[in-house]
Amino acid sequence: MKIKGAIFDMDGVLLNSEILYQRFWLEALHFYNYKATEEHILALRSLTGKMAKEKLQSFFGKGLDYERVKAKRIELMDRFIEENGVDIKEGADIILPYLKDRGIKLALATSSPYERAENHLSGVGLFSYFDEICCGTMVEKSKPAPDIYIYACKKLCLYPGECIAVEDSPNGALSAIMAGCKTIMIPDLTPCPKDMEDRVFAVCETLSEIKNYV
Repeated sequence: MKIKGAIFDMDGVLLNSEILYQRFWLEALHFYNYKATEEHILALRSLTGKMAKEKLQSFFGKGLDYERVKAKRIELMDRFIEENGVDIKEGADIILPYLKDRGIKLALATSSPYERAENHLSGVGLFSYFDEICCGTMVEKSKPAPDIYIYACKKLCLYPGECIAVEDSPNGALSAIMAGCKTIMIPDLTPCPKDMEDRVFAVCETLSEIKNYV
């Protein structure tokens, strides 16, 4: 089936921000004296709201005040980005206009809130490329459930099989795979799991390599 749409995750795919989430979730948890490790934070990738809360409470107990810890993480991370900005991932400014020029519809499928996505992508000149913006708050279940990719395909008026989905994390890739999209994984903080290698459409090192599949 001809590729007519491309759906991108944001953090870790278009923006080099996953490493910032890892850093500031750790700092926020340490601020409240939780003995969090990088492995705990990696388990949060692509999770939103209830699922992220449940994951952290499974590590540190039901008494963990998720909203308070999250507020501290946002405070620390927003301050850092305000002072330093956030970098784009290699090839982000190449692949989006490349796809756009070929008439491929573009959607964002991010667990981040709309305002944050708009602010961060506008700040690096990428927001205007997208025909549709789909956020975790717009669907019932967050990644790794397929809801957000199914929703993005509907917004683009395309079948999942007509769309590539670009993800960096196992949770995100599983979401896209279950939705039926041709999933391209560009690993960021962790490699593509061995048990997922035969379920993805391709594994790439950079965004520019997507040109080989559209």
